[in-house]
Amino acid sequence: MKYARIETTAGVLKGEYDDGTVHTDEGTYGPDEYELLTPCEPSALYCIGKNYDATIDQMGYETPDDPTFFIKPPVSLHPPEQPIPYPAFSSEVTYAGELAAVIGTECKAVDENEVDDVVRGYTILNDLDCLDQECLAARKSFDASGPLGPVIADIEPVGIDMTTHINGELRQEDNTESMLIKPREIVSFLSDRVTLKPGDVVSFGSPANPGLIERGDEIEIHYEGIGTLRNTVE
Repeated sequence: MKYARIETTAGVLKGEYDDGTVHTDEGTYGPDEYELLTPCEPSALYCIGKNYDATIDQMGYETPDDPTFFIKPPVSLHPPEQPIPYPAFSSEVTYAGELAAVIGTECKAVDENEVDDVVRGYTILNDLDCLDQECLAARKSFDASGPLGPVIADIEPVGIDMTTHINGELRQEDNTESMLIKPREIVSFLSDRVTLKPGDVVSFGSPANPGLIERGDEIEIHYEGIGTLRNTVE
């Protein structure tokens, strides 16, 4: 099952997403009757790095013993299908197509075997990064640095294929089985350190070949069972 948040003439609604049609308590809306919003409203986006061997080798990182993470603020959110504003303070911005969990229940110190009970489902994050900024916070945390969507899907997160295309050209291709640390272990690890709130996002790192984007580019990040997060850059 898939879930979406949409902007309609009746306001912001939530409902079940079925091949472009959204069924809400207020009625059913076809693709021409709404705009997709980010599928949740997190208090924070917790982003894992260095979680694919190929990415670690490509970037020359050391393999961490435990998950390494940083936090994007709520102003990082950006909806599907809407142009991403290229940050004026940078000239070196990269994309990264990541699987992400959406928390459904407030939780703390969750056992790995109980993670499914607190996760609502999975979506896609484009972890934008300004490489020419000096510190990680400045690189990762800016307005619209976290395009998210298109929906939340109730899927098994391990063993799904992903691709990223830029202007129709394949740039990333992998399977989540390649993650060094799997999603349930990561959510459990984070919950030992922070209280996770409903709507919070936990992303699981980028496969190899995150790359530069330019104004005018179209980014399409696809995860099997979820769909395609699509944005242009302006």
